[in-house]
Amino acid sequence: MEKKKIPTAVYAEMTPNPSVMKFVVDRALVSGQHQLEFMNAEEAKVCSPLATELFHFPFVSAVFISGTIVSVTKDESLGWEMIVMQLREYIREWLEENEHAIEDDKISLLSGFIDTASPDSNTSLDPAEFITANDISASEFDETIVDLLNEFVRPAVEQDGGAINFVGFKEGVVYVQLKGACVGCPSATDTLKGGIETLLVSKLPEVREVVAMT
Repeated sequence: MEKKKIPTAVYAEMTPNPSVMKFVVDRALVSGQHQLEFMNAEEAKVCSPLATELFHFPFVSAVFISGTIVSVTKDESLGWEMIVMQLREYIREWLEENEHAIEDDKISLLSGFIDTASPDSNTSLDPAEFITANDISASEFDETIVDLLNEFVRPAVEQDGGAINFVGFKEGVVYVQLKGACVGCPSATDTLKGGIETLLVSKLPEVREVVAMT
């Protein structure tokens, strides 16, 4: 018996980062508030069949999945005008044949995989390691900062195919982690300093600076 296809619509949008294209799907791809970034095929294989398939394209260098969005980062070998339609159709057809882009029960394994990855692997610094290395502990301002980021920043960043996560607060400095289209975006510094930093400083006098961890 032929497998019934899942009706799926996908459209592509440019992001402020010229290396990243956002593909918007008409159904949720990951449960809850998960924002998953895969920097190579090995990471993708832990919990994302869709990201694993996308890494088969030689020009794909990173995949970010959040809500109904798949953000794909490409290398410099080809321009988007040559590949965006092919990639959009591939994602649509794959999702018509497969219900789950992310295996929710395996998401928890991803952090452990990254933690134990080799030093040469193309992965971002784990927030827990960053906090430990910089002796950052929980503060009385953490909840307020997170609420401000969620209310005023997160929706706009997600619309651009990226994500910003609160990491910690110490001595007036808010540390955040950028993901998806935000990574390597030419306007990311302006957004970080001119937008996010200005917002937090104006709302919370204890904040004097916002820094993205690397």
